[in-house]
Amino acid sequence: MQWKRTLWILWTANFIAVAGVSLILPFLPLYIEELGVNSTTGVVLWSGWIFAAQSLTAVIFQPVWGAFADKHGRKVMLLRASIGMGIMTILMGFVGAAWQLLVLRLINGVFSGFISMSISLQASVTPDEHAGKALGMLQTGQMAGSLIGPLAGGLLAEAFGFRSVFIITGIMLLASSIVVMMFVKEAPSGARIKGSGDRTRKPATDNLKLLLPLIPVFVATMVTQLGMMSIQPILTVYTKMLYHGIHLEFFAGLVVSVAGIANLIGSPVLGRYSDRLGQRKIIMFSLVMSALTFLPQALTDNIVVLIVARFFLGLFVGGMLPSLNVLVKKLAPRHIQAQAFGYNSSAMFLGSLIGPLLGGAVAAAYDIRYVFYMTMGVLLLNAVMVWLNRGLARNLKRLEDGAAG
Repeated sequence: MQWKRTLWILWTANFIAVAGVSLILPFLPLYIEELGVNSTTGVVLWSGWIFAAQSLTAVIFQPVWGAFADKHGRKVMLLRASIGMGIMTILMGFVGAAWQLLVLRLINGVFSGFISMSISLQASVTPDEHAGKALGMLQTGQMAGSLIGPLAGGLLAEAFGFRSVFIITGIMLLASSIVVMMFVKEAPSGARIKGSGDRTRKPATDNLKLLLPLIPVFVATMVTQLGMMSIQPILTVYTKMLYHGIHLEFFAGLVVSVAGIANLIGSPVLGRYSDRLGQRKIIMFSLVMSALTFLPQALTDNIVVLIVARFFLGLFVGGMLPSLNVLVKKLAPRHIQAQAFGYNSSAMFLGSLIGPLLGGAVAAAYDIRYVFYMTMGVLLLNAVMVWLNRGLARNLKRLEDGAAG
């Protein structure tokens, strides 16, 4: 089937892209230290801003690229993202100050969107009854990349230095563009698939009205990402607090990547269950269980406990974003589906913007452990919001009844 072939091609491209980006995550705070920021508070604050910078511009540009993709195709948007981000990342290896890194991350956000557009492309060719399975499997490509990337990044940073890893990362992003260019074949505009919905072109104002039922999904995506990203700026610093042995870079990479190991298991399994039980139930289950894993992370003084807790976090994270993406596919009319994914991506980047800033500010003002408590509260609040949103439940029931009819 065409959707299965596209899935494996995009899986490979996602793996390459995410592995490349993930190479730099474990040592980014250490790179900021190398650029002249010496105090722990300064490193935490700069890490928060630099982690968040890309999201700031991405929030603005994701719906723009989504609307462009609906008119001109998703493949060209994949190429735009991977080539632009590859060049910007290579330039990050040549900066001389933290503010220069911040500026390049801001520019990088303009080109971002490789993952969201690949999700949109896969959703556009996948029948509804297989959407959870397909998008969950696509998530494993991203998680496999996030697993290999931090481990390899830590080892490469030790062997060749931080700057070389940025250059390697940029080359990997350019390589993902070659995979897309050579192997991805997008369906012609107007092609129909089972369960695709209405294709009729409507004015822009009408299109925005059609997206109103998706607002609860966008909010849930934003809050979920906010919670998950709030700990990113402090994770390496927290690892440094708990572990005082040799090969710190390697253990920092392991702490980041162990969630990816578990996600390889959790994403396809929870994706299949979401097709059977419904995405809303899986989202609530995943949010609650993920929130509970932050309690041992906050309380421990042992690096092993932190690693084990993050493994269980990865198991449950697999049910969140793939299920939210399936809801976008189900609730968005086909002719504006890429635009809907663009707004959902903007919501995700907004969470990625607020999360690191909030986490960095809480860690600087109080204590690093408070960030874990805050994240747990945010995820539990999101679960309550999804549970109480009866409008979302009614819209899904209406779609199910229509499909049965």
